[in-house]
Amino acid sequence: MTRSTPSAEGSGPLVAAIDQGTTGTRCILFDAAGRQRASAYEEHAQLTPHPGWVEHDPEEIWQKTDRVIRRAMAQAGLTAGAAGRIAAVGVTNQRETSVLWDRRTGRPLYRAIVWQDTRTRDACRALIDRGLEPSVRARTGLPVATYFSALKAAWILDHVPGVRAHAEQGDVCFGTMDSWVIWWLTGGPAGGVHVTDATNASRTLLMNLQTRAWDDELLGIFRIPRAILPEIRLSSDEYGATVPDGPFGAAVPVCADLGDQQAALVGQTCYRPGDAKNTYGTGCFLLEHTGDRPVPSRSGLLTTIAYALPRQTAFALEGSIAVAGAAVQWLRDNLGLIATAAETESVAASVEDAGGIYFVPAFSGLFAPHWDMDARGVIVGLTRYVTRAHLVRATLEAICYQTREVLEAMERDAGIHLSALRVDGGASRNELLMQLQADILGVPVIRPTVSETTALGAAYAAGLSAGVWESLESLREQWQVERTFEPAWSADRRDAGYAGWRRAVERARGWATAPPTA
Repeated sequence: MTRSTPSAEGSGPLVAAIDQGTTGTRCILFDAAGRQRASAYEEHAQLTPHPGWVEHDPEEIWQKTDRVIRRAMAQAGLTAGAAGRIAAVGVTNQRETSVLWDRRTGRPLYRAIVWQDTRTRDACRALIDRGLEPSVRARTGLPVATYFSALKAAWILDHVPGVRAHAEQGDVCFGTMDSWVIWWLTGGPAGGVHVTDATNASRTLLMNLQTRAWDDELLGIFRIPRAILPEIRLSSDEYGATVPDGPFGAAVPVCADLGDQQAALVGQTCYRPGDAKNTYGTGCFLLEHTGDRPVPSRSGLLTTIAYALPRQTAFALEGSIAVAGAAVQWLRDNLGLIATAAETESVAASVEDAGGIYFVPAFSGLFAPHWDMDARGVIVGLTRYVTRAHLVRATLEAICYQTREVLEAMERDAGIHLSALRVDGGASRNELLMQLQADILGVPVIRPTVSETTALGAAYAAGLSAGVWESLESLREQWQVERTFEPAWSADRRDAGYAGWRRAVERARGWATAPPTA
């Protein structure tokens, strides 16, 4: 799929953003005004060999990355001779998804284990039972959970024959998908740069949040050899250049690397404490800028790096919701209640409410603020009155209620009352969903003109390093609002709906380990 207007017009610099996401990879070319000039996207396979396992083929991802870059360049009319118009490349990625590969050949040693994968649940529980979680959280800002990278890497080291021995000898590279893509962009086995940035490193359970360096005690806890780790760099920096015979057809500086949700925060120009954004994709990811020091969470949130620039490192609180758009995919693919995701808007709008039901889509357990690996999805309140439209509407409401849970936890931790929420991601185009979000939160929901804010954030960070943009303030001035959704529900309706949601969540919690009843 390609879209956008070719950039034959003008001759100014362009910045390329590679957005390697959970379901596919996108390349977008932005001009100096932050406008999208060319775009190409391709999906990759979702591999589920066992219940709870989710994998990707890293080689397929690199092939698709190569292809979308070439298609975006061709769409913009940029031949190899004109590739000098690309001032910089920025990379953003699905964060915790982990891959190990052979340093000499570039061959993956196993499929990439995706952030949604729950195969390490028993290993997590063992570490928690040993009393190690408080120490891990104090160093990383993260709980011990299947979500993060360290135990995914450890699983490959321990379950694929020969990998740990090769790792100990320095023949193995570990990385999240940013490391994999940048390594290939800059030469692969012929000299590729093995790096990650502080935002991605802060999601591995291996980086100390205070020192922003790999932590020896954490490496010992998770049994990860230091030799396999990438170098941690700033989010906006020059890591190396693309190879001339690669997809860009020239040596273009690779100047940015951010995890996708932090990139969206940058793309939404959330550069001041209290600024918050929510990205509606496969999952839902809400980040709030908390300033230049990490804020420990007492409410089940993640403390993470928002971005690391040459003169500023910012921190954020994050609430990660495992299932958002994935619940809509389930309605479509598993139940056949809708033909397309876009159909949810008209179907849900055909009824005034959810008919008294709540849907808690805890397919992978509950993430923030509950962190319950044993929660499972439930639908409660069913009567014969309920139709498919009610279930579709309850699915949209579930996304919004989960967001409210996270925002309330952020207010408790940071002491900042949210005045508005900036939104992005594919589902943010759903008008009813965004109105429901404003109604359930009771604050305005603001949608920007550029919807691909993850890619835009990677472009911004790369362009700052390359001199395309001067400062964060100049980017704030460039950012534009497309629509603001104002809350319409009464306080009584909002509170009653949320009380019902919390009751439904309690039904879902602990289900996988609940004892059978007679």
